[in-house]
Amino acid sequence: MTLLEISRMFSTDDRCRELLVKLRWPMGIECLRCKATKVYELPTQKKFECGECGYQFSVTTQTIFNDTHLPLETWFMAVLLLVEARKGMSANQVKRTLGISYKTAWYLCHRIRKAMASCDKPMLDGTVEIDETYVGGKQRGGYGGRAKGNKEIVLGVRQRGGELRFFHAEDVKSGTLAKFIKEHVSTDVEVLMTDDFGAYPNAMKRAGQDAAKHKTINHSKKIYAQGDIYTNTVESAFSLLKRGIVGTWHKVSAKHLAAYLEEMTFRFNRRKSPTLWVDALRHMIMANPLTFEDLVADPEAVPF
Repeated sequence: MTLLEISRMFSTDDRCRELLVKLRWPMGIECLRCKATKVYELPTQKKFECGECGYQFSVTTQTIFNDTHLPLETWFMAVLLLVEARKGMSANQVKRTLGISYKTAWYLCHRIRKAMASCDKPMLDGTVEIDETYVGGKQRGGYGGRAKGNKEIVLGVRQRGGELRFFHAEDVKSGTLAKFIKEHVSTDVEVLMTDDFGAYPNAMKRAGQDAAKHKTINHSKKIYAQGDIYTNTVESAFSLLKRGIVGTWHKVSAKHLAAYLEEMTFRFNRRKSPTLWVDALRHMIMANPLTFEDLVADPEAVPF
């Protein structure tokens, strides 16, 4: 989809609602309260009424779109801007492109990211690479550069030929690494590739992984590939992430870093999908609402 196609196909609120109805109820409209299928349309109110319990609702009720003051046409364009921007799009750019305020653009982008985070994340198998990187701040200290200093830690897990996962981690201790590995890497994995960081062997053991499947590349000796043993695949994803932070978002607060990581992985894992925009809308119509109060619950958080 392109902006021109969206402006032609979804130029009115009614057309936008028609698509959302199909995405939310592919098997037919059902009541949000009692799940009854005897539902009547109230076209003048753009609502539905349940014939069983009398509950009135719209296609945007209990969704990311809930109580929005923006036209759905604007939402549709904003979703396309985020999913088609390879390195992301800043709230300032969304503001200028759509002609809305910065606060509205910032909130809108975070609600889209919240929907992206709700997607299913199957366990990774086959050949999986694991590595960590550091973003933000100006320096980090510690032996071997593993202490985060004033930077934030991002753990990357990527299946070769498959999906990517990014996580905002508090540290790189074996227990922390084991938690992410256990939650996202199948025990039937063929090979687990890491660098020679000392926490990985214990992390593999704690995550229930077979030590014989763990292969390492000795980065400390400046060896970056030995045959098919390397972590270059996940490191290339880190490179894309950092270009997004430095060149697009410029600053990302620690509080919201996880949301930006969800956006990056959602887009990356579907980069070749012809239904990327529709997939994003489908998750938006199924995800729970995000209020502005919840988004800025931390008084020290700065909107970036």
